This record gives sequence, C-alpha cells and structure tokens, in this order.
Amino acid sequence: MSISTHRSRATSRRATVAAAAAVALLGGALSLPTAKASTPAVDGPDELTTAAAAKLADRLTGELGARGAGTRYDAERRTLIVNVLDEAAADKARAAGATARIVDNSLTELAAAQRTLDGEPATPGTSWAMDPATNKIAVAADRTVTGAALARLRHTVDRLGDRATLTRIPGELTPLMAGGDAVYSSGGRCSLGFNVVKDGKPHFLLAGHCGRKGTKWGPRRGTTAAVTDDSRFPGDDFALVRYTSDVPHPSEVNLYNGSTQKITKAGEATVGQQIQRSGSTTQLRSGTVTALDATVTYQGGQKVTGLIKADVCADKGDSGGSMFAGDTALGLTSGGTIGCGGGRRGPMYFQPVTEALAAYGATIG
Repeated sequence: MSISTHRSRATSRRATVAAAAAVALLGGALSLPTAKASTPAVDGPDELTTAAAAKLADRLTGELGARGAGTRYDAERRTLIVNVLDEAAADKARAAGATARIVDNSLTELAAAQRTLDGEPATPGTSWAMDPATNKIAVAADRTVTGAALARLRHTVDRLGDRATLTRIPGELTPLMAGGDAVYSSGGRCSLGFNVVKDGKPHFLLAGHCGRKGTKWGPRRGTTAAVTDDSRFPGDDFALVRYTSDVPHPSEVNLYNGSTQKITKAGEATVGQQIQRSGSTTQLRSGTVTALDATVTYQGGQKVTGLIKADVCADKGDSGGSMFAGDTALGLTSGGTIGCGGGRRGPMYFQPVTEALAAYGATIG
C-alpha cells in the first residue's frame, strides 16, 4: 500500500531567532539588503555545497556569538552569507570562506521583536518569521485580515520600528486538510509524510490537523490499514500513525513520475535551501526555504509555532506530505495559501520532521 511510500520539526523547536537564523539554505527568492553591505575578499568566497554551508554556518554562529546576526545560503552563487554587526566579525566570516554583510539588528533584538508578536492576541490569517535576507521580522497578513484586526497588527509592527515589516499576501492561510501518497479517513484525505520506525514497529508521520488520536487511515476510501496513536495540533502540527495491517512501507517519497526518492535520514532545513515537496493533490513541487521558526495563525484561530516557511505551492489534500532535499526528510506540509495556479509560490509552512521524531522516539525507516 502506498500509504507507506512517503513524506515527510526540529529536535527542539527553534526557540530563539538565533537558532532559526543560523542557516538559510537557498535564498533564491529573497533579495539581499544593500545598505551597509561589506565588500567580499578580492578572490571571492569559496563555493560551497548546501551541506558544507550548513556546517560552516553552525561553526560561525558559535564563533561569532553576539556579533553574528544570522546566515543564509545563496544557491545561485553557492556561498554562505553571514550577517554580522561589525567589521571585525565580517573579517572573521570572510576568512572562514563566507560572504559577510554588516546589518543593524542583532539576533537578540530580533528575538525580542518576535516575542512581542507572539505575545499579541492571535489573529487568524497572520504569520511572522525572522528573515535573514532583510535582517527583520517579516510579518504577513492574508486577505481576510481587515479593519480593526489589521489596524492592531500595523500598530504592533510600527512599534517595532526597523525590526519588522508588514506585507499582504493573496489568498488565505489555512491548514491543507482535504494529502506524497493519499491516505483516507472518514473525515477526508491527507498525504503520508514519512515512514518511520518506533519500538521496532512500522509507523508513519502525518500532519496533526489531519485527525485526532484514534483516526483510522487507508489507501482508499472505506479501507483501514493504520490508526493514529498520537496527534498534536495546534501549537505543533504532527501525528504518529501506526500500521495495523501487513502492507509495504518503504522509506521513500513518491516523485509522481513513476519513480521514488529513497529517504535515509532526517535533517534541519536552512534558509536558502532548495527543497521539494510531494503531495497527493499537486504532486511534486519545488521551492526554496525562506525562513525558520515561523509562527502562523490559520483561519479558525489555530496557532502553530516553530514552522519552516518556503516559497512552494500546495493545495487541499497535500497536508502531511513530504518536504525533503535529496535523501533527507525535512518537514511535513502544514498549511499556507491554497493553490498552484498562475505561478503561485505559497507561502507554505512545514512542521520540522526532526521535532516529531524526537517527540515520539522514532527514526526514519
């Protein structure tokens, strides 16, 4: 049964903006701020793979400490861009093989701004995350946020000064309930995330909003091959589903072209990273990670924190589906603006898979 052929939060939620900004994997869609940009070394920074950039970002984040202000990966130039607060830190980053950019806001200042937003009453249709490309908290409001609610949000953003910006996005931020391979319950359809092993037995990960504990799932309507053992939503958005029948459950993702991608491990997403997502409605789509530790309040008022934000589309029924890069599981499709028509690129939000694995003591397999 193809329940087993798919998809895919961090061991600990990126509780601070510092952790969320530590790496940005593939910043193709984000423009770099030009003010106060420092000049790279004459020979230019070393070309880096995504994995090498992630390791360098972790190293520099520790070495720079409070003088560092986040990193992201530029996939086109294959270089790590490091935000820093002074020229001495810029020199250190360049010497390590990165591109340095001097910015105004420290991670501490951005974390304080994000805590201010987190402390406000939840407004459906809003989201925010630290954007290392602009060195600000990027706040977004969908088309349903109007009147007094929009005025309150603007007032909060204005109070944060140059630490935050507010933009409007088309569509509505909703969980994508309706889901790599399709899995069906009496309540609707979702997409299988990733097959995992817990206590030596086969399970799979799914979005928590797809169903509560006890929900039965099958590869077709009216069939049962698995049951939800635990579901967490809102706050988080992941669930552990246990296979109850003897069906195939390979560790792979459906590429919807007659082939699959083998999944061998789970990892952390980084800003700027190029990713793919697989779901039973819109099948295989590609995009770029634009932020980590994102907070979203969906229509209905459900607030979820610690999400990965990416510029990739999805639609109802893709919920729970795999977000991955090569053989590495990264996330489970949570929600965002619906549809892939007209060149739409999200935003879409994903539950980091490493957090779900840690919560359940499960492993990819």
